[in-house]
Order: sequence, then structure tokens, then C-alpha cells
Amino acid sequence: MSQVPHLKIEDLKVSIEDKEILKGLNLEIKGGEVHAIMGPNGTGKSTLSSAIMGHPKYEVTGGSITLDGEDVLEMAVDERARKGLFLAMQYPSEISGVTNADFLRSAINARMEEGKEISLMKFIREMDKKMKVLEMDEAFMHRYLNEGFSGGEKKRNEILQMSMLNPRIAIMDEIDSGLDIDALKIVSQGVNNMLSPELGVLVITHYQRLLNYIKPDFVHVMMQGRIVKSGGPELAEKLEAEGYDWIKKELGIVDETVGSEV
Repeated sequence: MSQVPHLKIEDLKVSIEDKEILKGLNLEIKGGEVHAIMGPNGTGKSTLSSAIMGHPKYEVTGGSITLDGEDVLEMAVDERARKGLFLAMQYPSEISGVTNADFLRSAINARMEEGKEISLMKFIREMDKKMKVLEMDEAFMHRYLNEGFSGGEKKRNEILQMSMLNPRIAIMDEIDSGLDIDALKIVSQGVNNMLSPELGVLVITHYQRLLNYIKPDFVHVMMQGRIVKSGGPELAEKLEAEGYDWIKKELGIVDETVGSEV
């Protein structure tokens, strides 16, 4: 595809177990842009990523999500992935019996034109090159997917998947949680190596420290199921220094919590 990626979310409303979590959220991400969403616990940040990817637990009750003009909400979960949406999860699942190499090659082939597959040699070369950037041992190729991995290893594996799949829009849900500073630098470098006009990135995080390594173009503050304030990197710095109280006072927000993030 030559078209610059374009994810557009308009007036999105999402509920879980009849409790409304997102209450009219608007967000637009284009290729070459890095957006960061910050906010207190329980404001719907992880709900947003799950809704974009089509998690069945979350019911979209209003609004729209489009990718390159196509209706994402009409797509099955696997179709969303094939169209170029990718989610690096905070808590990746372990899958016994499926090696990293087999999983990734199958995922790449699923995104290719019908009847085409990536050659084994090209796949091995690409995977080897990208594992070196993430300082991952070759043994990872043959280990079962995330089984027995440490938290840091799982996060590196998510970024490896992202780099191999070449998504159009990548969502990273708190990939910095549980990482020490060295692992954070390595994971961030892996992400930075992928930044291009063909990729739009959404980073969901609680902490400024991640944004010291993955530099955002736009920072959004989420409260009460909506984006209530947007700005540049300086907004994240102010949040780190002063917390969220000044925003709540500025906007007259009494209670920012909308529900538990699942």
C-alpha cells in the first residue's frame, strides 16, 4: 500500500457489562505521527486499545473507527490485523506448543496476498536482524510463544512481532510496565527503528520516562472516558512534574474514574 495510514476515531462510546467506559472519544492518527495517551487509572485507556482491536468483551455503542476510510467496526479481529492494526499488549499471552518462529511466519503469511508466502530464508534473515536490535538470543526463535518468558522478554517479543509484521497503525499498551531502564532503552530503540511515514503509533503510558525514549508528536490526556486535553511533549513533562490535579481544576472535573480497565 502506498497510501499514508490514517486511523480516525469519532465520538466513540464503549461499554463493558452495561457500564459505559468511553463516552465520546475523538482521536486521529496519521502515518509518521507518534501519539501518547496519558491519564489516571480507570479512565479507559486500555479500553480504547481493546475496542480498536475488537475485543469481544467490549461493546461499541456509538461512534466510528475507520482505517484508511474503511469501517474497522465491521471487520473481524483477524481482518483488523491483516489490514495493518497491531496491538503490543501489556500482558501478552503464553501459547504452549507454538514456537515464536512458527507464530510469526504464519502471521506474516496471513497478511500477504492469497497464494503467496514469505520464503523461509528471507524470514530467517529478517528475524535474525531484528532480534539483534532487541538483543534477543537466537534461542527465542525456537521457544514456545511467551512461555516461561520474563516480563522484559515478553515486551521485547511484542516489539519483535511489531517489527516483523510492519503494521500501518501500532498501539502500545503500557509496554514500559515492569521494564528496568536497560530493557526500556532496548525496547524503545526497537520502536524508533520502525518509525516512518508508513507507520502511525499510539503509545499508552502512565510515565514520562518512556516518552524520553519514544518521542511523541502529540500528547493527549484522558479522563472520564474522553480526551480532555492535547498538546506536545511539554504536556507530558508538566504532568510528570505536577500530576493531574491542575487539569481537573482547569476543566472542573470532580471524579476522573469511569470504571475498571480490563
